[in-house]
Amino acid sequence: MDATQVPPAPTIGFDQFLAVDIRVGTILAAEVFAKARKPAFILTIDFGPAIGIKRSSAQITDHYTPEALVGTQVAAVVNFSPRQIGPMMSEVLTLGFPDADGRVVLVRPDQPVPDGNRLF
Repeated sequence: MDATQVPPAPTIGFDQFLAVDIRVGTILAAEVFAKARKPAFILTIDFGPAIGIKRSSAQITDHYTPEALVGTQVAAVVNFSPRQIGPMMSEVLTLGFPDADGRVVLVRPDQPVPDGNRLF
């Protein structure tokens, strides 16, 4: 089943949506995650003074290079518990959608916004 055929999730209340803290941050560094089981990058992302700098493992190697990612903004969930991914601790979940072939396309603002701003 491709991603367009996945049924919608159950209806939730607005308070449940607000419990998921999605913020924008600027990628400060991106490097190949050589020890990952699937091709991935380790991203270092600045979410501004309230959240700070966090790291994320992201399987986004099909459409992006580390050099092209540095300085760009991405959206991420910043209030999930950290998750051990191989030898690194992923602190945030960088968000993306699958393209027609299932490769990740990042969720990014189309204009610069202040780091740390929350999605609403």
